[in-house]
Amino acid sequence: MTTNRSRKLFVNLPVKDLKRSIEFFTKLGFSFNPQFTDDKGTCMIVSEEAFVMLLAEERFKDFTKKRICDTSTFTEGIFTVSATSRAEVDELVKTAIAAGGTHAEAPADHGFMYNWSFYDLDGHHWEVFYMDPSAIPPQQQ
Repeated sequence: MTTNRSRKLFVNLPVKDLKRSIEFFTKLGFSFNPQFTDDKGTCMIVSEEAFVMLLAEERFKDFTKKRICDTSTFTEGIFTVSATSRAEVDELVKTAIAAGGTHAEAPADHGFMYNWSFYDLDGHHWEVFYMDPSAIPPQQQ
């Protein structure tokens, strides 16, 4: 097995209303690959190596035998994206809330890392973080 191999990441998420989800994430600054977009799903670009497939629930069901998670009661995962500054963390979360998302957890300041989170329109838990590597305390031996 090759080590340190760079791989692309595709996260697949079910959404109730694809058009509303696209509008929501567009307000957060994300774009979408038109080659992988139709009325049943879209490919949201997070970076050159990371993508989120937003799939209408009926289309999502084609990929699993299990029931779709009820995000009003359960957390299926926490999807974390980086920001370039503390201010950008705050801006993204505030924009998400203004666009119809809801608060997940309160902001957390760990000194070297700052994060805040929100739930999107479908209850998926998103965390935004900024890390200052120069502020990471040295490990004690």
